Order: sequence, then structure tokens, then C-alpha cells
Amino acid sequence: MTLAFDRALCVVGALCGAAGVAFSAVASHSGGGTIATGASFLLMHAPAFLAVGLLGGSKPLRLAAWALFVGLALFAGDLIVRHYGAARLFPLAAPTGGTLMILGWLAIAAVSLFSRRTDPPRA
Repeated sequence: MTLAFDRALCVVGALCGAAGVAFSAVASHSGGGTIATGASFLLMHAPAFLAVGLLGGSKPLRLAAWALFVGLALFAGDLIVRHYGAARLFPLAAPTGGTLMILGWLAIAAVSLFSRRTDPPRA
């Protein structure tokens, strides 16, 4: 089960990277705005998902990464939807997503600080 979870985070990281590049291209042709911010957030968070996915980690670390992803999806998704003319995903989607991203990063920090590694590092 851990392998599938790790693989899923790698897929999420790769898809965030691809979406970030695609939306950056759209932003460069449409004047930037909210889509540029969404693209930047996708690109800057993609490596975190790849790192947790490739290195594995404890269940709390993976859960923190998933919280980070949900926050990113809400935040960037709301900004991108607004670029294309919709009002928003739902009221307070971007602030909710931003709060989840902050909590996800803080959870990653806490897990990293307080976890005890019992298995040897992978080569």
C-alpha cells in the first residue's frame, strides 16, 4: 500500500509540474494575472510531492503532503478558474487552500522534526 501511495504522490507532483508549465505559457500570452500566480504555486510545490513520493516516508509525512496538495488544488484551482471568467470554485476557496498549504508545510516540518527514523536510508 505504501508503494501505491508513494507512486500517487509522484504522479501528483508530475501533473502539478506539467500544469504549472502549461499555465505559465497561457499566462505569458494573456498578461499574467491570477493564472500566473496559480502556475507559480503549481511549479513551486511539485518538487515537494516528488520528494515525498520518491523518498517515501511515514504515514504522517504522506498525510501532510496530501494536505498540502488539497490546499494547492483549491488555491491554484480557484485562481485559474477566475482567469477563465468563472466567479470562483466556491466562496473562500483560495483562502481555504492557502490555509491548508500553510498547515501542510507546518505538518511536514513537525513530522521531520519529531519523527524517529528506524530504517536505514535507501541508497
